[in-house]
Amino acid sequence: TAREILGDIERLDIRLAELNGMVRGRLRVAVVSTAKYDIPRRLGEFCRVHPGIDVALTVGNREELLTRFAANEDDLYVLGTPPQEADAEHHVYAENPIVVIAPPGHPLAGRGPLSPAVLAEEPFLMREKGSGTRIATERFFAEQGLAPPVRMELGANEAIKQAVMAGLGLSVLSRGSARLELDNGHLTELAVEGFPLLRHWHVAWPRGKRLSVGARAFLDVLFDGRAPKPAA
Repeated sequence: TAREILGDIERLDIRLAELNGMVRGRLRVAVVSTAKYDIPRRLGEFCRVHPGIDVALTVGNREELLTRFAANEDDLYVLGTPPQEADAEHHVYAENPIVVIAPPGHPLAGRGPLSPAVLAEEPFLMREKGSGTRIATERFFAEQGLAPPVRMELGANEAIKQAVMAGLGLSVLSRGSARLELDNGHLTELAVEGFPLLRHWHVAWPRGKRLSVGARAFLDVLFDGRAPKPAA
Protein backbone atom coordinates (compact mmCIF):
# COMPACT_ATOMS: atom_id res chain seq x y z
CA THR A 1 0.00 0.00 0.00
CA ALA A 2 2.84 2.39 0.83
CA ARG A 3 4.48 1.72 -2.55
CA GLU A 4 1.18 2.45 -4.29
CA ILE A 5 0.76 5.75 -2.41
CA LEU A 6 4.32 6.80 -3.25
CA GLY A 7 3.65 5.81 -6.86
CA ASP A 8 0.55 8.04 -6.88
CA ILE A 9 2.63 10.96 -5.62
CA GLU A 10 5.25 10.35 -8.30
CA ARG A 11 2.58 10.15 -11.01
CA LEU A 12 1.01 13.40 -9.75
CA ASP A 13 4.39 15.11 -9.96
CA ILE A 14 4.85 13.85 -13.51
CA ARG A 15 1.34 14.93 -14.49
CA LEU A 16 1.95 18.46 -13.15
CA ALA A 17 5.17 18.58 -15.19
CA GLU A 18 3.23 17.53 -18.32
CA LEU A 19 0.69 20.30 -17.76
CA ASN A 20 3.57 22.77 -17.68
CA GLY A 21 4.90 21.43 -20.97
CA MET A 22 7.76 19.44 -19.46
CA VAL A 23 7.72 15.75 -20.35
CA ARG A 24 9.65 13.89 -17.69
CA GLY A 25 9.27 10.88 -15.49
CA ARG A 26 10.77 7.54 -14.63
CA LEU A 27 10.50 4.06 -16.09
CA ARG A 28 11.46 0.91 -14.17
CA VAL A 29 11.63 -2.28 -16.23
CA ALA A 30 12.56 -5.73 -14.95
CA VAL A 31 13.39 -8.46 -17.49
CA VAL A 32 14.44 -12.10 -17.43
CA SER A 33 18.08 -12.53 -18.42
CA THR A 34 17.27 -13.84 -21.91
CA ALA A 35 15.38 -10.62 -22.71
CA LYS A 36 18.49 -8.50 -22.10
CA TYR A 37 19.45 -9.13 -25.74
CA ASP A 38 16.25 -7.50 -27.00
CA ILE A 39 14.99 -4.93 -24.50
CA PRO A 40 18.06 -2.59 -24.45
CA ARG A 41 17.60 -1.97 -28.19
CA ARG A 42 13.97 -1.04 -27.60
CA LEU A 43 14.94 1.14 -24.63
CA GLY A 44 17.42 2.94 -26.88
CA GLU A 45 14.58 3.81 -29.25
CA PHE A 46 12.43 4.85 -26.29
CA CYS A 47 15.11 7.16 -24.84
CA ARG A 48 15.64 8.89 -28.17
CA VAL A 49 11.94 9.78 -28.30
CA HIS A 50 11.58 10.52 -24.55
CA PRO A 51 14.93 11.94 -23.37
CA GLY A 52 13.34 13.40 -20.24
CA ILE A 53 12.35 10.03 -18.78
CA ASP A 54 14.91 8.30 -16.56
CA VAL A 55 15.17 4.54 -17.11
CA ALA A 56 16.16 1.79 -14.68
CA LEU A 57 16.61 -1.74 -16.08
CA THR A 58 16.83 -4.76 -13.76
CA VAL A 59 17.88 -8.18 -15.10
CA GLY A 60 17.24 -11.40 -13.20
CA ASN A 61 15.94 -14.93 -13.49
CA ARG A 62 12.26 -15.76 -13.44
CA GLU A 63 12.08 -16.40 -9.70
CA GLU A 64 13.73 -13.06 -8.95
CA LEU A 65 11.29 -11.24 -11.23
CA LEU A 66 8.30 -12.90 -9.59
CA THR A 67 9.58 -11.74 -6.20
CA ARG A 68 9.89 -8.19 -7.51
CA PHE A 69 6.44 -8.50 -9.11
CA ALA A 70 4.88 -9.51 -5.80
CA ALA A 71 6.48 -6.47 -4.15
CA ASN A 72 5.38 -4.15 -7.01
CA GLU A 73 8.95 -2.82 -7.34
CA ASP A 74 8.86 -2.03 -11.08
CA ASP A 75 6.54 -0.55 -13.70
CA LEU A 76 6.74 -3.37 -16.25
CA TYR A 77 8.03 -6.95 -16.34
CA VAL A 78 9.22 -8.85 -19.42
CA LEU A 79 9.10 -12.66 -19.25
CA GLY A 80 9.02 -15.61 -21.60
CA THR A 81 6.16 -17.19 -19.66
CA PRO A 82 3.43 -15.01 -18.12
CA PRO A 83 3.38 -14.96 -14.31
CA GLN A 84 0.63 -17.47 -13.56
CA GLU A 85 1.61 -17.36 -9.90
CA ALA A 86 0.41 -13.76 -9.54
CA ASP A 87 -2.63 -11.70 -10.50
CA ALA A 88 -1.14 -10.12 -13.59
CA GLU A 89 -2.20 -8.40 -16.76
CA HIS A 90 0.06 -9.59 -19.59
CA HIS A 91 0.29 -9.23 -23.35
CA VAL A 92 2.39 -10.89 -26.06
CA TYR A 93 4.53 -8.40 -27.97
CA ALA A 94 7.04 -10.59 -29.91
CA GLU A 95 8.02 -14.16 -30.82
CA ASN A 96 10.85 -15.86 -28.96
CA PRO A 97 11.97 -19.04 -30.80
CA ILE A 98 14.02 -21.53 -28.74
CA VAL A 99 16.70 -23.50 -30.62
CA VAL A 100 19.26 -26.23 -30.01
CA ILE A 101 22.85 -25.01 -30.28
CA ALA A 102 26.12 -26.89 -30.72
CA PRO A 103 29.75 -26.08 -31.55
CA PRO A 104 30.32 -25.91 -35.34
CA GLY A 105 32.42 -29.09 -35.42
CA HIS A 106 29.90 -31.25 -33.56
CA PRO A 107 29.09 -34.62 -35.24
CA LEU A 108 25.38 -33.70 -35.40
CA ALA A 109 26.04 -30.32 -37.07
CA GLY A 110 24.70 -30.23 -40.62
CA ARG A 111 22.57 -33.35 -40.14
CA GLY A 112 18.86 -33.51 -39.71
CA PRO A 113 16.18 -33.24 -39.00
CA LEU A 114 17.36 -35.09 -35.89
CA SER A 115 14.93 -37.00 -33.71
CA PRO A 116 14.59 -35.96 -30.06
CA ALA A 117 15.76 -39.47 -29.09
CA VAL A 118 19.11 -38.91 -30.83
CA LEU A 119 19.44 -35.56 -29.11
CA ALA A 120 18.66 -37.05 -25.69
CA GLU A 121 21.82 -39.18 -25.89
CA GLU A 122 24.00 -36.06 -25.85
CA PRO A 123 25.13 -34.26 -22.67
CA PHE A 124 23.30 -30.99 -22.11
CA LEU A 125 24.16 -27.70 -20.48
CA MET A 126 21.12 -26.22 -18.74
CA ARG A 127 20.10 -22.98 -17.10
CA GLU A 128 19.25 -23.06 -13.40
CA LYS A 129 15.98 -24.57 -12.20
CA GLY A 130 13.14 -22.06 -12.52
CA SER A 131 14.50 -20.62 -15.77
CA GLY A 132 11.79 -20.26 -18.42
CA THR A 133 14.07 -21.75 -21.09
CA ARG A 134 14.81 -24.77 -18.92
CA ILE A 135 11.13 -25.28 -18.13
CA ALA A 136 10.28 -25.27 -21.85
CA THR A 137 13.16 -27.66 -22.65
CA GLU A 138 12.31 -30.17 -19.93
CA ARG A 139 8.62 -30.04 -20.89
CA PHE A 140 9.47 -30.79 -24.54
CA PHE A 141 11.61 -33.83 -23.72
CA ALA A 142 9.17 -35.08 -21.08
CA GLU A 143 6.41 -35.08 -23.71
CA GLN A 144 8.65 -37.41 -25.76
CA GLY A 145 9.30 -39.63 -22.73
CA LEU A 146 12.94 -38.51 -22.68
CA ALA A 147 15.31 -36.92 -20.17
CA PRO A 148 18.70 -35.91 -21.63
CA PRO A 149 21.64 -36.03 -19.21
CA VAL A 150 22.55 -32.66 -17.68
CA ARG A 151 26.32 -32.37 -17.58
CA MET A 152 26.38 -28.88 -16.12
CA GLU A 153 24.00 -26.28 -14.74
CA LEU A 154 24.91 -22.65 -15.44
CA GLY A 155 23.20 -19.49 -14.27
CA ALA A 156 23.80 -17.26 -17.31
CA ASN A 157 23.34 -17.51 -21.07
CA GLU A 158 26.84 -16.13 -21.69
CA ALA A 159 28.37 -18.95 -19.63
CA ILE A 160 26.29 -21.51 -21.49
CA LYS A 161 27.39 -20.20 -24.89
CA GLN A 162 31.05 -20.28 -23.88
CA ALA A 163 30.67 -23.84 -22.52
CA VAL A 164 28.99 -25.02 -25.74
CA MET A 165 31.76 -23.44 -27.84
CA ALA A 166 34.28 -25.30 -25.63
CA GLY A 167 32.61 -28.59 -26.56
CA LEU A 168 31.17 -29.40 -23.15
CA GLY A 169 27.72 -30.26 -24.51
CA LEU A 170 24.63 -29.05 -26.32
CA SER A 171 22.14 -26.53 -25.04
CA VAL A 172 18.78 -24.95 -25.75
CA LEU A 173 18.64 -21.15 -25.84
CA SER A 174 16.58 -18.35 -27.25
CA ARG A 175 17.74 -17.74 -30.82
CA GLY A 176 17.94 -14.03 -30.03
CA SER A 177 20.41 -14.60 -27.20
CA ALA A 178 22.77 -16.56 -29.49
CA ARG A 179 22.24 -14.59 -32.72
CA LEU A 180 25.68 -12.95 -32.73
CA GLU A 181 27.53 -16.25 -32.21
CA LEU A 182 25.35 -18.04 -34.77
CA ASP A 183 25.87 -15.32 -37.39
CA ASN A 184 29.66 -15.36 -36.86
CA GLY A 185 29.97 -19.15 -36.99
CA HIS A 186 31.01 -19.64 -33.37
CA LEU A 187 27.86 -21.72 -32.75
CA THR A 188 25.57 -23.68 -35.00
CA GLU A 189 21.85 -24.32 -34.77
CA LEU A 190 20.90 -28.00 -35.02
CA ALA A 191 17.92 -29.10 -37.10
CA VAL A 192 15.76 -31.06 -34.65
CA GLU A 193 12.22 -32.38 -35.03
CA GLY A 194 9.90 -30.16 -32.98
CA PHE A 195 12.33 -27.22 -32.92
CA PRO A 196 12.40 -24.31 -32.77
CA LEU A 197 10.05 -24.20 -29.81
CA LEU A 198 7.88 -21.21 -30.54
CA ARG A 199 7.53 -19.15 -27.40
CA HIS A 200 6.64 -15.50 -26.96
CA TRP A 201 7.76 -12.47 -25.03
CA HIS A 202 5.19 -11.16 -22.59
CA VAL A 203 5.07 -7.76 -20.92
CA ALA A 204 3.22 -7.82 -17.62
CA TRP A 205 2.24 -5.71 -14.64
CA PRO A 206 0.04 -6.24 -11.56
CA ARG A 207 -3.62 -6.26 -12.54
CA GLY A 208 -5.31 -2.96 -11.75
CA LYS A 209 -2.05 -1.06 -11.41
CA ARG A 210 -2.14 2.52 -12.72
CA LEU A 211 0.74 2.71 -15.16
CA SER A 212 3.13 5.63 -15.11
CA VAL A 213 3.60 7.96 -18.06
CA GLY A 214 6.91 6.26 -18.81
CA ALA A 215 5.37 2.79 -18.72
CA ARG A 216 2.58 3.76 -21.11
CA ALA A 217 5.09 5.37 -23.46
CA PHE A 218 7.30 2.25 -23.43
CA LEU A 219 4.29 0.04 -24.21
CA ASP A 220 3.78 2.18 -27.31
CA VAL A 221 7.35 1.36 -28.35
CA LEU A 222 6.90 -2.38 -27.71
CA PHE A 223 3.65 -2.49 -29.69
CA ASP A 224 4.61 -0.01 -32.46
CA GLY A 225 2.11 2.59 -31.28
CA ARG A 226 -0.70 0.10 -30.73
CA ALA A 227 -0.25 -0.55 -27.02
CA PRO A 228 -3.07 -2.49 -25.34
CA LYS A 229 -5.20 -0.51 -22.95
CA PRO A 230 -4.76 -1.61 -19.33
CA ALA A 231 -7.78 -3.38 -17.87
CA ALA A 232 -10.04 -1.23 -15.73
